[in-house]
Amino acid sequence: MDLEREQIAVSGGYELSVAHGGPTDGPAVVFLHGSGPGASAESNFKQNIDAFADAGYRVILPDLIGYGGSSMPEGIDYTLQLFTDTVYEALQKLGIKKAALVGNSLGGGIALQMELDHPGYATAMVLMAPGCIEEQASYFTMPGIKKMVSGFGGPDFNVEEQRRLVSNLVYDASIISDTLVKERFAVASKQPKDVLARMKTPNLGPELGKVKCPIFVLWGLNDEFCPESGARHFLDKCEDARCLTFNTVGHWVQVERAAEFNRYAVDFLNDQR
Repeated sequence: MDLEREQIAVSGGYELSVAHGGPTDGPAVVFLHGSGPGASAESNFKQNIDAFADAGYRVILPDLIGYGGSSMPEGIDYTLQLFTDTVYEALQKLGIKKAALVGNSLGGGIALQMELDHPGYATAMVLMAPGCIEEQASYFTMPGIKKMVSGFGGPDFNVEEQRRLVSNLVYDASIISDTLVKERFAVASKQPKDVLARMKTPNLGPELGKVKCPIFVLWGLNDEFCPESGARHFLDKCEDARCLTFNTVGHWVQVERAAEFNRYAVDFLNDQR
């Protein structure tokens, strides 16, 4: 599918790069990517968006501030509120008044914060190993985070180091293509260290009961970044949640089990229409 991409001015003098495609009159689905060196919306969701568009959805893929083709400011804190506010502002400028939110990792936290800030905006959520539901310090005890220590942002950062980093996100590193590595390295080479070193996220776990829209949570049992036990928070606190877990899957359910993810997620969203 050919995507249209545009730069959208948001507060702070920044711009977000937003791609969109699919039927313009279809219900909007916003794909919110995770963090990490070289991350972007299209590299996270390129195996998914065609299935959603084919099902009649308008797909929206914003690159978060500091990522992809968006502004990459230095010397600032990259807070969850900053990510959320800039994405929401861009969506308003696109005329997206309501949307289903699909979020992986940090993107899951952004989806939750957006609905907490703007109740009723999300028609539904599909969250893959969502972050921001534990204290930030607890994530730094996870083995995947420790493996991500690298020369990112320094002169010795290279393509092979990029391959190692992105391979940590999956259970079977053989699925990581040269194209994906090069695509993410091109982004990582421009990113400031602050995008990771000064990231600040709250614990939204105690707030989950305030999220009233239907939620579908998917998690890999071999995720080394966000503990799969986090799925229980949604089942315990949300009034309309269902969870699906996969064995031999890491942090990227939408990549490692793309066909299944697409089928399950589209069926879930269809049920909400």
